[in-house]
Amino acid sequence: MFPADYGLLTPAWAATPVADTTSDTAFAQAMLDVEAAWVKVQADASLCSAADAQAVADIAKVELYDLAELAGKGPDGANALIPLLGMMRAQLTTSGAPATAATALHRGATSQDVIDSALMLMAARSITLLRADLLTAGVALSELSAAHATTLCVARSLTQHALPTVFGLRAANWLAALTAAGRVLDAVSLPLQWGGAVGTLASLHQRLGTSLPYKSEHSLAERAHQLSTALATELGLSVPVAPWHTVRQPVLSLGSALGSVIAAAGTFGADVLTASRPEIGELSEPREAGKGGSSAMPQKQNPVHSVLLRNAAFAAPAHVGTLFTAAGTAVDERPDGGWHAEWAPLRELLRLAGGAGHHAARLATGLDVHPEAMARNMALSGDLLVSERISAVVAPLVDGGKAAVQELVLESLRTGTPLRSLLLGVLPSDMDNHVFLDDLLDPAGYLGSATDFITRIRDDFNDWKVS
Repeated sequence: MFPADYGLLTPAWAATPVADTTSDTAFAQAMLDVEAAWVKVQADASLCSAADAQAVADIAKVELYDLAELAGKGPDGANALIPLLGMMRAQLTTSGAPATAATALHRGATSQDVIDSALMLMAARSITLLRADLLTAGVALSELSAAHATTLCVARSLTQHALPTVFGLRAANWLAALTAAGRVLDAVSLPLQWGGAVGTLASLHQRLGTSLPYKSEHSLAERAHQLSTALATELGLSVPVAPWHTVRQPVLSLGSALGSVIAAAGTFGADVLTASRPEIGELSEPREAGKGGSSAMPQKQNPVHSVLLRNAAFAAPAHVGTLFTAAGTAVDERPDGGWHAEWAPLRELLRLAGGAGHHAARLATGLDVHPEAMARNMALSGDLLVSERISAVVAPLVDGGKAAVQELVLESLRTGTPLRSLLLGVLPSDMDNHVFLDDLLDPAGYLGSATDFITRIRDDFNDWKVS
């Protein structure tokens, strides 16, 4: 027996909705759906009977098949479709279906047609769930960025305190990344694969040539294209320019888009992990019953959603790389191993992206923000946090210019003397220096376009949300 894959070693997607849409059961059902849809298209075109189509539809139900047996036979033909066809034909025989149903089944197709199309179908079903989770996360982040548009915090560059910012902009940047990745995902085409043995549809032409009153190659090609288009429509897939047996761009585009989603969610998780460290304490994950506990330390509340987002971000690049390696070594009219190497990483990317979307939505909707900790951490740098502004404004007012200001900054760092005190000692005496410094050193006065950027990012998300 082949055990089911429940995701025990892959908690980034285990028990999330995408686990169901990418399971072996789901993939087998997708292959069955492609085969049944093709016979239906033939019946609609009077190439077989409605009874044939109904007979195939009746046995295109995954619960009729032993998937452990199917997996065991997969190595015999190097893919799962070949033994599945044998099982389907056996089901047709035992069900008393018309003999012509078995002839119509898989007619003119090849195993790569069905497997590639089934993978695109599985991707379409998974992406529907993923987009819904991205929208949920996006709405929550948009609301968070608006609620904290004036919540001051420290911006960090290369892990160090850099300048003041607002937490709303940080949340908005998470939102911007998810929105951009969502747009990339929306732009991906999920095309039907339908080319026959070597991408020429020669077998379908042969069948059409015996059933049509005209037999010109142009007429046959047009009819074959009409049938392929009907099949794509039946499955909800796009219509390709031509079969793409060794033109693997659809898989590369899909894998890259999924990787973009995972990377965007990974950045969100990584930032929350850093900010939720107790010594920083600016954010914390939602407390949910049964989540985040430690097996040994009862006091711990682990940031599990963020950990799983980071887990997915670590795992995804290798899978994307495998897709590009496979595409770059696709040869002849059917790849000799490269095609086979795509299946597992493509499915894992669907799973990781679906899991990342799910955990990002949970994290965004329940994230706890602690402005008091942000203020405490910002105060660690004191007036030095706006030293960039000080250098620009004060340098023209003092002897020595920027070099003199830089020396004051270094002295403050070296001795711990507040920069305000040092500045009072060098500013011209004819100024109201206390009022001047109150304004100059106020971090809220050095936020640039932060508020505008928050608005722009939220508006951009809203545009994508309704697209």
